[in-house]
Amino acid sequence: MRCTSLPAGDQKLVQIVDAALADATRRGGSWIVCRPGCTQCCFGVFSISQLDAARLRHGLQDLETRDPERAEAIRKRAHAAIVRLSATYPGDPVTGILADDEEAKARFEEFANDEPCPVLDPANGTCELYESRPITCRAFGPPVRSEDGLGVCELCFHGASDQEIAKCEMEVDPDDLESRLLSEMQDAGTPSGRTIVAFAVGD
Repeated sequence: MRCTSLPAGDQKLVQIVDAALADATRRGGSWIVCRPGCTQCCFGVFSISQLDAARLRHGLQDLETRDPERAEAIRKRAHAAIVRLSATYPGDPVTGILADDEEAKARFEEFANDEPCPVLDPANGTCELYESRPITCRAFGPPVRSEDGLGVCELCFHGASDQEIAKCEMEVDPDDLESRLLSEMQDAGTPSGRTIVAFAVGD
């Protein structure tokens, strides 16, 4: 398994995002219903950065030393997912890098929406690499702003007004540290482009 070095600033990024999540969760209170075992956001593939992929690989490597059977089960689920997804993958099915043209992006919107994350433990519905999870996973639940507006988990904020939702907005990475870390990785020779969890932990 390729285990790209993590930039020294990754831990700082994780701390920033986790602190923002804790603050948004506190402000959200009972509107936020995310709990261990709630797995709706663990189905359907989503793109992750090369920094996320490296963090997942490091997490899997750490798990390998503590519990090789669990680590091997993750790899097997990831390999099975790659086999299922490769024929219609909107990118390079060898490297796992997603294509970034408009047609590929449109295909990815409808791609593998029922596919379980290979890092999800099917027995208890929890993340096997929770401490190493991607930034997208760390920011899911509270309201997060994108080019499409303020989005929330569809299970959360039922009955909340637009104003109540806006008061709980989470600023994921206000200083855009992630972009700087990705540039640092590319300067060190890490390929650019986004991928998915299965390719991050299954190669």
